[in-house]
Amino acid sequence: MTTHRCLLIALLVTLSAPLAADGGAIVEDPWIPLFDGESLEGWIPKFTGQELGVNYRDTFRVEDGLLKVCYDEWDEFGGAYGHLFYKQPFSHYILRIEYRFVGDQTPGGAGWAYRNSGAMLHSQDPVTMRTDQEFPVSIEVQFLGGSGEGERHTANVCTPGTHIVLDGELWTPHCTDSSSQTYHGDQWVTVEIEVRGAERFIHRIDGEVVLEYAQPQLDPGDGDAAKLIEEAGGEPLLERGYIALQAESHPVEFRRVDLLPLE
Repeated sequence: MTTHRCLLIALLVTLSAPLAADGGAIVEDPWIPLFDGESLEGWIPKFTGQELGVNYRDTFRVEDGLLKVCYDEWDEFGGAYGHLFYKQPFSHYILRIEYRFVGDQTPGGAGWAYRNSGAMLHSQDPVTMRTDQEFPVSIEVQFLGGSGEGERHTANVCTPGTHIVLDGELWTPHCTDSSSQTYHGDQWVTVEIEVRGAERFIHRIDGEVVLEYAQPQLDPGDGDAAKLIEEAGGEPLLERGYIALQAESHPVEFRRVDLLPLE
């Protein structure tokens, strides 16, 4: 291609770009906000013991531009774990979430659920969950807050009904810590998770990799996962799935849930 032709193409691209009020070209933001800051549009709740779509005790709310997990309508937790699912599945993307823990844990919540939440990725379709199912079959990016003393990492991985490959070996422990620092108090934390289909997951905090693993897959020894394997024609690898935010008995707030599609 000649130099003159390259210059002409560049000029045409520049002229066709949308312009801002000051005449400059508008640069479109490639990130897609899954949470609009105003409503739960596009999201659907599922609580243990409840039918899909029931926002049990008004737990998931939008207030002051934040997506909140609230427990002021609860007297006792009682094991009603909640998940808020986005309406469509994804495969290759980067998910950016800003969260913080606030207040006190709901009476009756498990000790491990203190300042504990997370994002379920490559999750099963919520329509396929049993009414009494506690957690969707998924890869969980676990969010943990510090208690004010000691270490408690965040952006960990847990595997309800699933397994991963870590350092080249099939990894079956339920939860695995990241290398993150501990975030005490009610401070905001930004986590980014790069998801490459069934190839690999990368967890980052402030641009630093804190955990990396590969080949997310269904666990044939789990009853719910075994059914999904059968429906998938025997294929255990998870190429895609839904995204869900957790409600596990401790109040938590989200001010950003954005997604960057990848090829």
